Amino acid sequence: MANIASARKRARQAVKRREHNMALRSRMRTYVKKVQHAIEAGNKEAAVAAFESAKTVLDGSVSKGIIHANKAARQKSRLNAHIKAM
Repeated sequence: MANIASARKRARQAVKRREHNMALRSRMRTYVKKVQHAIEAGNKEAAVAAFESAKTVLDGSVSKGIIHANKAARQKSRLNAHIKAM
């Protein structure tokens, strides 16, 4: 346990940031899964609509430092390829 006041504060901040980051990461995964479910269902219109919203969430995750830019680009590329293959 932290003994110095600044260390206690940093520990509190780390907990809050971790919870916030976990929520953002969970939101991102949910949007990606929505696209995947639409693709599996064969509904191209729903997949395209879900993909547009997922792109925004992925790009936001990159700007917040939740994921690396290359990971977002890879996910967007793969999802788009699946949609085009429908």
